[in-house]
Amino acid sequence: MPVSFDRVYLQSAGYFMPGAPVSNEQMDAYIAPLNRMSSRIQRRILAENGIRERYYAIDTEGATVFSNAQLAANAIRDCLQRGGSDLGRVSLLASGSSGGDTLMPGFANMIQGELAAPPMETVSVQGICAAGVSAIQAAAQGIELGAHARTLAVASEMPSRLFKRSRFAARGYEVDFDSHFLRWMLSDGAGAVLLEREPRGPLSLRVEWIDLSSAAHELPVCMYAGADKNAEGGLDGWGRTAPEDWQRASTFAVKQDVRLLNENIVRATIDEPLRDIIARRKLKVGEIDWFLPHLSSNYFAQPVEQCLEDVGLPIPRERWFNNLAQVGNTGSASPFIMLDALLRSGRVRKGHKLLMFVPESGRFSSGFVHLEAV
Repeated sequence: MPVSFDRVYLQSAGYFMPGAPVSNEQMDAYIAPLNRMSSRIQRRILAENGIRERYYAIDTEGATVFSNAQLAANAIRDCLQRGGSDLGRVSLLASGSSGGDTLMPGFANMIQGELAAPPMETVSVQGICAAGVSAIQAAAQGIELGAHARTLAVASEMPSRLFKRSRFAARGYEVDFDSHFLRWMLSDGAGAVLLEREPRGPLSLRVEWIDLSSAAHELPVCMYAGADKNAEGGLDGWGRTAPEDWQRASTFAVKQDVRLLNENIVRATIDEPLRDIIARRKLKVGEIDWFLPHLSSNYFAQPVEQCLEDVGLPIPRERWFNNLAQVGNTGSASPFIMLDALLRSGRVRKGHKLLMFVPESGRFSSGFVHLEAV
């Protein structure tokens, strides 16, 4: 859904990464191999994705050190501190995530409780990577409509809890490539942004527009958890299967159809949506100072670069900003953490325009956010 804004300003960003960074060589202590093919897949995936370090909210025994709500709450505290604000002045909290710590209640409510924040409106968006953009949109719309003067958007992910060896089939750990794949791709972290009605110095980012779209009308599910594929190629959700089968089938493992991903991710999440945006928004390459792509893997950097050239928006690599190698792929939190890192670098100047691109493979969604430094 395309939305434009006239009076929404991103005042500050913040993030929280749990524990110490985990190198590629240390991963097995947290995400243990499942069978003989694990190490081979791990080497292949790490060679392609370019990630050197990531963070986990579990310890080497598999025990939870931080809950997902705690990750989000800590990111919000960092964001508010950097923005010189406090929770008492915030009247809406929007969260985005692939899942909180419970099925119910909403994740935003759990974060509010973790913060012991005063009464406020809450919005919980569940999705995958683009859920964070939806949370920003909800928080920005509250300001644009005049209902709120100050809002927070937060995104937090904790996939490590689903990657522990104990989550997979007990007998022989006979899991396929699709189940192995994401164990070496995803990691934990949270990011938050503070939005206000008026800019405050020394630098704010005016939110100009946000575009979200989904290709679920034409494409099947690509990435999922809490379900099993049935004989017809569709999904049977966990509620349709017996509890004793959940462990056997690794129902709650995160799975991805890698072939479907490679065949459709560029076309469905950037090529077609961006062509529409360029025509509708009159977007020009000379007006983009920073391109912030959420890349699940460095493997997709070249295809994205080629697609930008094909659609008539050839943004040179020197204008790209991405910190995947340093913090890993944190799903919906990645765009927040990436934006925070760029702002902290001091490289954004008044008048600079930023374009964020956030693809999601769940059922091929994408989010684009356009901002201007003021």
